Amino acid sequence: MRKSPFASLIFAFSLAGTAAFAQTPGARLRGEVEAVSGSSLTLKTSDGREAKVTLAPGFSTGAVVSAKATDIGKGAFIGVGAKPQPDGTLLAVQVMIFPEAMRGTGEGHRPWAVLPDATMTNATVAETVSRIDGANLVLSYPGGEQKVAITPEAVILKAAPAEAGELKPGAQVAMTANRQADGSYSTSRITVAKGGAKLPY
Repeated sequence: MRKSPFASLIFAFSLAGTAAFAQTPGARLRGEVEAVSGSSLTLKTSDGREAKVTLAPGFSTGAVVSAKATDIGKGAFIGVGAKPQPDGTLLAVQVMIFPEAMRGTGEGHRPWAVLPDATMTNATVAETVSRIDGANLVLSYPGGEQKVAITPEAVILKAAPAEAGELKPGAQVAMTANRQADGSYSTSRITVAKGGAKLPY
């Protein structure tokens, strides 16, 4: 099995976003690993189902860890899943701070099917104004920009390396998987939430 620190976060997104944030085909699974047998996982999903997941040959493993609004600096490339506000700005639900190697991944502004009426914006932070309770950002991408408010309720994550050996009972994981004829799933990329981080959508 090979490892790749960030491959499972590329949102082809999802949000790339998943998260890691462009949207990819397949079923999105989130939940806790209950058992591991060779290249197969038994997963208790976030909606209470049990799912069998086969890890494809050469699958990659990445991780997300918790971050703070103060970790988002001017010039950073981030993915923001958000809901529109009456004044036309966006209220962040989830923020992924991408590593520099992923700059430009899924760049742009689009609907985010993970949540009703939500959008995903992968863009560069052109301006940031810190507040006691969060931050206001201006995100710039080719052809436009978006103003985003980040509050303490937003989940802020950043990518981190992970080993395949971290896929063990109790691990919180997220993935995009293909459903098989027998009702099980198969995936080539999986993300582990580390250090108490919340799972990405």
